[in-house]
Amino acid sequence: MTTTLKPAAATAATPVRRLGPGALVLRQGRLEITQFLRSRESVVFTIGFPVIMVLVFASIFGNEIAPGVRYTQYFITGMIATGLMMVSFQNLGIWIPIERDRGVLKRYRGTPMPKWVYFAGKVIMVVAIGIAETALLLAVSVALFDLQLPSTAGRWLTFGWVSLLGVTACTLCGIAISSLARTARSGSAVVTPVALVLQFISGVFILFTELPSWMQQVAALFPLKWMCQGLRAVFLPESFGAQEPGGSFELGRVALVLGLWCVIGLMLCLATFRWTTKRDG
Repeated sequence: MTTTLKPAAATAATPVRRLGPGALVLRQGRLEITQFLRSRESVVFTIGFPVIMVLVFASIFGNEIAPGVRYTQYFITGMIATGLMMVSFQNLGIWIPIERDRGVLKRYRGTPMPKWVYFAGKVIMVVAIGIAETALLLAVSVALFDLQLPSTAGRWLTFGWVSLLGVTACTLCGIAISSLARTARSGSAVVTPVALVLQFISGVFILFTELPSWMQQVAALFPLKWMCQGLRAVFLPESFGAQEPGGSFELGRVALVLGLWCVIGLMLCLATFRWTTKRDG
């Protein structure tokens, strides 16, 4: 009787290659971006809406609101801030409840993947889409409405930290507010009205100082108003700072409020985020 010996290579178990944290985050980020781009509604509403609003409002209103400052310049800065809020706060507040309702979050929690990787993937998606959306808005505004880009490194630096703090605060708040939606369908009903109200009271569509004083005070409690104000310091002349409620762009206060909202948003996320629906327990 002849015994056939199998090669050691055939009998040895094939080692499983485990991805490191960095590779996991990048893979999750690519997955989130792919899912976003596959949703036509998300792409059109999140990226297309700010561009459409700029095309409509900037074409209709071309008057000056201050010496050397046209309404178009003012409105575009507000729409950049709005676009960043939509891709972070509004997009996450709507889509996370959908994933929770479909059991996607429950399956994530049951895998060996660290839970923070899921959120890191969301952050990568928000940053990537936010950069693309902002670049598109700036390109359209420069090409069609003669928007002047920042001419100094200092203004570009301000543009960077205002956008970073604003997106961080809105991302954390979007994750937190996603827990208010009981079902996938209710996510949009919870988040969209909040986003629209914030746009109107934060001086996106209307000159902020023309709003009622009580409305200005309410808007000052939330990040969008300060994002708009910080971006006005980037794209509008320094002289326009005198038109602000505080008599200047108050960049120190902008940084303080946005930083405070990052802390508040993180605390709300830790206290409220749910991986499963109430019916799942």
